[in-house]
Amino acid sequence: MSSNIGQNYPYGVETEPERAAAVAQAFERFPELEEKVAAESTPLGQVDPDERWWVWVCPIGDFSGRLHVAGYAREAHAMYAVCPECGATFLR
Repeated sequence: MSSNIGQNYPYGVETEPERAAAVAQAFERFPELEEKVAAESTPLGQVDPDERWWVWVCPIGDFSGRLHVAGYAREAHAMYAVCPECGATFLR
């Protein structure tokens, strides 16, 4: 198993609008990130606005970033998460 697939516990949860806003912020801040996510994951599809999503702490830097689900990983059974603070991607 890839070491990029986290075996850690989530930090918290967020609503669908919060998740979508965080991912949009990441794409806005790091324009190349949107292409990377599209190439390496599949979209979430139709999502219920009341749905709740896990949020993880980004392990890069000072740990102030949070990882938000941006799709489903193509190459692994995992969630594809992005950090709006540093632009990193992770499988969770």
